[in-house]
Amino acid sequence: MTKVFFLISLVFFNGVVIGQGKIPLRAENWEFRPGTVEFEAEGAGGSAAGGAGGPAAGEAMKIVDGRGVVTVKGVDFSDGVIEFDVLPAEKQFFSLYFRRKDSLESEIFYFRMDRVGQPQAIQYAPVIGGVNCWNLFDNYETAAEWQANVPIHTKLVVSGRRMRVYLNHAGQPALEVPLLEGNVRHGAICFQGIGTISSMVVRAGQTEGLPAEEGLDPMAYDPHYIRHWQVTEPKLIPKGIDFSYELMPDSQQVWQPISAERLGLVNLTRLYPEKDFVRRIIFLKTTVHSDQARTCQLRLGFLNEVWVFLNGHWLYVDKNYFGEPIAKQRGRISLENSTVTVPLQQGDNVLMIGVGGGFYGWGVIARVEEMEGITLK
Repeated sequence: MTKVFFLISLVFFNGVVIGQGKIPLRAENWEFRPGTVEFEAEGAGGSAAGGAGGPAAGEAMKIVDGRGVVTVKGVDFSDGVIEFDVLPAEKQFFSLYFRRKDSLESEIFYFRMDRVGQPQAIQYAPVIGGVNCWNLFDNYETAAEWQANVPIHTKLVVSGRRMRVYLNHAGQPALEVPLLEGNVRHGAICFQGIGTISSMVVRAGQTEGLPAEEGLDPMAYDPHYIRHWQVTEPKLIPKGIDFSYELMPDSQQVWQPISAERLGLVNLTRLYPEKDFVRRIIFLKTTVHSDQARTCQLRLGFLNEVWVFLNGHWLYVDKNYFGEPIAKQRGRISLENSTVTVPLQQGDNVLMIGVGGGFYGWGVIARVEEMEGITLK
């Protein structure tokens, strides 16, 4: 009986203090690398690194080394509200991880302090297989305003597949995410980046009326997108070469099906996360049927490199690396990346795309502009 009573009490304690209320900003409630975090009480006349004293009201947690994550102990967060004040260091990223399973799988919301007022001021991205897929999801970023040297009141409402982010007590969300793209549905809450956290509250299960199901995909019923492909396993691209026909699939190649996700994205990162940022190549193929010989335009979004072949013949090559002169749309995947002229023959045509990756997420979006007489298989 004593053991049963203790277990019930422990669950009740965690539910009230951690799951449904204020998160104590004291060393014993957090996991962090020694020397990276300082805890202080307002009006205490200084900080005590790793200290546990001081009143609950006015507590603050100062992250002084942003290279690791700082994790709330005892929290397995799925749905609800995460609310806090944050004063990030200027010109630094400051990130909140939630539903974090480990360093490989998580959701992440972050500030870009040097982009205040610009379209990239706040961003959401999933972490899949250890890859921050920021370059696959440019629709999950927006402009935001805040004052220098004033804490930013931040509130995340997470419900099932969706999230809303509110800043500085605004009535309307600063960012709305219709689909949380990560592979995880619950996990830890962590911070990363140099800055000071105060007034942190977690209210598990309180989703403020936000629906749990995925929001509308505006491209879901657009027949122009190529959604069904066959895919190979990735191969390493040898150093010192751009491309070799020896990398091409042969008659013994094993293929497996893969389908486009939201907005027509074939997310290769979900199937094959990039490893150590080395160049690899993967091949996609599909069949395009035309009732007669004709030319069509294929709008192509890609990361990071593409080699396009039609019926076994080379057709197009291009690259899209962030930070390089050849980068397109700031190194993000978009149908604005390129347009390819495709000379279809009458009957079935095999469209094959080699996709090179080596820098964060990789994938393809393909949309046929003119569909008259064309069938996508």
